[in-house]
Amino acid sequence: MEITKREKGEVTILDIKGKMALGYNEGALREEIEDLLKEGKRKIIINLSEVSYMDSTGVGELVSSFREAKNREAVIKIINVGNKVYRTLTIMKLLPIFEVFSSEEEALKSFAK
Repeated sequence: MEITKREKGEVTILDIKGKMALGYNEGALREEIEDLLKEGKRKIIINLSEVSYMDSTGVGELVSSFREAKNREAVIKIINVGNKVYRTLTIMKLLPIFEVFSSEEEALKSFAK
């Protein structure tokens, strides 16, 4: 898994590429979120458009990232969830707890509300 960070105004966007699974740089997302929160970033988008596979390890990283952000009064939103990842999140009944958007533009606009 590779993570690329970029900024759009007050929002930090993390583009994830590869597999979010055991043995694929696990812990990297959690560490990146922790660093952003330490820097005072409070609006974060996680772009999953290039995530080809997610297992329970990847799901755990998302859940712990969301929990840590919420504890620090930050907001994380997810965009561009592919079919395989969507199925995983659906099976684990996690979609209702995440704010999921189909595009970056929609997620950015939702922060302005």
